[in-house]
Amino acid sequence: MGDVYVNFPQQPQKSDREKGEMSRNLHPHSINEESESSTLERVAAESLINEVLGRGLMEHGRRCCIRAPCCNEIFGCHHCHNEAKNSINVDQKQRHDIPRHQVRQVICLLCGTEQEVGQVCMHCGVCMGKYFCEVCKLYDDDTSKQQYHCDGCGICRIGGRENFFHCYKCGCCYSILLKNSHPCVEGAMHHDCPICFEFLFESRNDVTVLPCGHTIHQKCLEEMRDHYQYACPLCSKSVCDMSKVWEKFDMEIAATPMPEPYQNRMVQILCNDCGKKSEVLYHVVAQKCPDCKSYNTRQTRG
Repeated sequence: MGDVYVNFPQQPQKSDREKGEMSRNLHPHSINEESESSTLERVAAESLINEVLGRGLMEHGRRCCIRAPCCNEIFGCHHCHNEAKNSINVDQKQRHDIPRHQVRQVICLLCGTEQEVGQVCMHCGVCMGKYFCEVCKLYDDDTSKQQYHCDGCGICRIGGRENFFHCYKCGCCYSILLKNSHPCVEGAMHHDCPICFEFLFESRNDVTVLPCGHTIHQKCLEEMRDHYQYACPLCSKSVCDMSKVWEKFDMEIAATPMPEPYQNRMVQILCNDCGKKSEVLYHVVAQKCPDCKSYNTRQTRG
């Protein structure tokens, strides 16, 4: 009898993925060990990266300096440059502000490497600022200031994006509390504070909006009130509700009759609050506007 051959169906070849799954099923303990080992290595790597990035944190407020493109000098930041170059000791013709958006070079404070603008040093790997704005070239390690970049203003501001809104007519950011109540004045903050003469648009101090729409430092406004000054330095309108004060003026005038030669004397006045012109009886204490009942007036004739 001859040889008998039986043809068995050929089994398909297993892929590498299937082989890997079979291997894991056969050796579950070794796979767990590999997984734990990989996790430990990843944690160690992340810890090392964070250690490198965090070197020098909060020692200088930021971990780099900038090279000013206007004068080619090195400063801590654009505020440092502007304060130094606009000092009273600098020749007026040489005073200038830095074009912050044109900054191209920074110097790492840890290794001293000068390089192109970036958040991480290309030489030592340190993070040169926990907050970094590529547009403004601003570095800062103190993120408690809640810095954010406003596209409308074109600069970085502090206080948290959620707490402010940009008014495109005024051309600046205001507190969200003023969103539906502030009077719009075109370019409201693009001028100096009328008290201390600091440029309000780039000021790091709190700015407030007066009822007339003009802007002023909050601290300067408080100093005005401390000296009993309650009129806007720019337009002379009252900066707060003065009705209680006007009532006291009424009582003072009623208690102070004018001498007979002046009792019927008429003068023309302009009201600083409502802008109306009128003719009223003269009194040495003050003249009252017959329209809005304000004593914030000025004599124009008579």
